[in-house]
Amino acid sequence: MNHHHPDHPDQPNHFNRPAYPAVVLDCGLRGNDRQHSNRPPRESGDPYQPARRGLLALLASIGGMTAGMVAPTWAQSSAAWAAIEARARGQTVYFNAWGGSDVINRYIQWVAGEVQQRHGVRLEHVKISDAADMVKRVRAEKAAGKTRGSVDLVWINGENFLTMKREGLLFGPFAEGLPGYALVDVQGKPTTRLDFSEPVDGMEAPWGMAQLTFMADSRRTPEPPRSLDALLAFAKANPGRLTYPRPPNFHGTTFLKQLLLDLNTERSALYRPITPAAFAQATTPLWRTLDDLHPQLWRAGRQFPQNAEAMRQMLADGELLLALTFNPNDAANEIAAKRLPASIVSYQFESGTIGNTHFVAIPVNASASDGAQVLANFLLSPEAQARKADIAVWGDPTVLALERLSPADLARFAAKPLPGQVSRSAPALPEPHGSWVEPLEREWLKRYGQ
Repeated sequence: MNHHHPDHPDQPNHFNRPAYPAVVLDCGLRGNDRQHSNRPPRESGDPYQPARRGLLALLASIGGMTAGMVAPTWAQSSAAWAAIEARARGQTVYFNAWGGSDVINRYIQWVAGEVQQRHGVRLEHVKISDAADMVKRVRAEKAAGKTRGSVDLVWINGENFLTMKREGLLFGPFAEGLPGYALVDVQGKPTTRLDFSEPVDGMEAPWGMAQLTFMADSRRTPEPPRSLDALLAFAKANPGRLTYPRPPNFHGTTFLKQLLLDLNTERSALYRPITPAAFAQATTPLWRTLDDLHPQLWRAGRQFPQNAEAMRQMLADGELLLALTFNPNDAANEIAAKRLPASIVSYQFESGTIGNTHFVAIPVNASASDGAQVLANFLLSPEAQARKADIAVWGDPTVLALERLSPADLARFAAKPLPGQVSRSAPALPEPHGSWVEPLEREWLKRYGQ
């Protein structure tokens, strides 16, 4: 998934470029939105209330994109779903998903065993490094008139979803007709219906959440910076101890998009297809801020780590004071694996950080579209979502509305935060429109990539 990671989602995206789609993983594909809505309502003294009001205003500004998406017209009847399950039995589903994480690969193997046993569907995990390659393959197969394609399900989000949707490369709509979709938190996690500002329209099924998250060692940094202004001041006070991954690495590009949102109080243009004028206006404060920031960074901003994993190791070694990830559970995973000390804390800017959902989609020429729907539905089940959210398994946040689960299903999810997990989730800010990504990366490379 870009899970964006899938291309990780967000590594789904993408993904990463994964497809945590670049979203994913670190939570992956670009890949991959944290569930602040799953906690009890705060008291009137909520420190995040202004941020939540700002998020509501932001969502209102892009609300036209989701108009009419409240009641899907393609919901399956029970008889229609039973027919899909019957046709799926005996099918082999070729699931194209980022293969760069042993943890995720093991989870997919568990899923394979479950859907084989329960539904008679065979899952083959086709490990890919970039969902964009899968898009090219489906495009070529469609152009050649191949009606039984090589891809049945794909981990995706962001630019790759936008491309497939607009080129007619997707099967559907199907997602909101899945029985398991009834438990998806479409209100609390609006990115389950809005993928990088593109309406999903039932053409992909949500799988997991991602949100830009910072890590710090509480022994060295007891008060980490919780806003962009604080981060800029922190960099000046600690020269050489901060950095970010080199774009077009997914996490580096996500950091740029975070700054873009923080530096623009009027954000509506960021949620529409890019124009040269909008790009010039929105990025002027970004380049000015980076010009001031880079001399304070690691190696004076002349070099950048290749990825978030390198930053995490530099944090563990004490070379950096902060690292970043797109999986709010990443630090908890690493602490559990003894690769990070238990003193590492995870947090997000109080006004919110970029978040997205990573999805699974079915190509228009899938050979096993029924089996793919059965698999997508199982991925939405409380059992599969809780196992995925378990940091001992993967640690990828759920897309479900926990308050709608039965007591037995709710008990599958961890009751309290573990060491390294985000203790106070901040609002998840929707991704800018997918058309902004390549121009942003291209201009960054032109200015700073030499």
